[in-house]
Amino acid sequence: MTVADNVRDVAERISRAAARAGRRVEDIKLVAITKTVDIDMIREAIEAGVRVFGENYLQEARGKIAAIGHGVEWHMTGHLQRNKARDAVNLFDMVQTVDSLELAQELDKRAKSADKVILGLIEINIGGEGSKNGIGEDELIPLLDSIKVMNNLTIQGLMTIPPYFDDIEKVRPYFKRLRDLRDAANNEGYSLKELSMGMSHDFEVAVEEGATMVRIGTAIFGERR
Repeated sequence: MTVADNVRDVAERISRAAARAGRRVEDIKLVAITKTVDIDMIREAIEAGVRVFGENYLQEARGKIAAIGHGVEWHMTGHLQRNKARDAVNLFDMVQTVDSLELAQELDKRAKSADKVILGLIEINIGGEGSKNGIGEDELIPLLDSIKVMNNLTIQGLMTIPPYFDDIEKVRPYFKRLRDLRDAANNEGYSLKELSMGMSHDFEVAVEEGATMVRIGTAIFGERR
């Protein structure tokens, strides 16, 4: 299977999952995760129609973005330290892993200096796992309240990495919970659209539960080397 074959297969699976949920496939964005993936394979994905790429590490992303350019979208999908905010603002269109007020403030500050608006998602640790980043559910509204006065960071939704289960049905409640949190925030006057949830092994369930972005690496590029 080539990268193009895999992209087609993933797109078909997204389409079928959307149909089962009565959703429009146009409302779901494929984010190809390119951690450890070489530039030639990224170019194959672009030729196959992929337009959004996610990177976990700034150092790795820098060379790829320099080679590929900004004809596609680049998202930061790994944990971001505050002292790397300036680099992130310069490299990425969106930071999917905003997980503290301090990071949000630094992104806003650096984006203002760069005369741009950086888009963000708030990362929720939906399973309360000590090994994962993200804020607790009860921190969401206070964080949104603090960020809404910022001019150069715009929060567009929520992101999560739920606990891993071999039985993908066991992850469904976590996806549903993220959707409920998004909807509750919108009932408080926010207008969050995006839900970044679902990876190679569980993205179809995520789509059924409302994902607007699915982050796919292995199913497109194969096992990481």
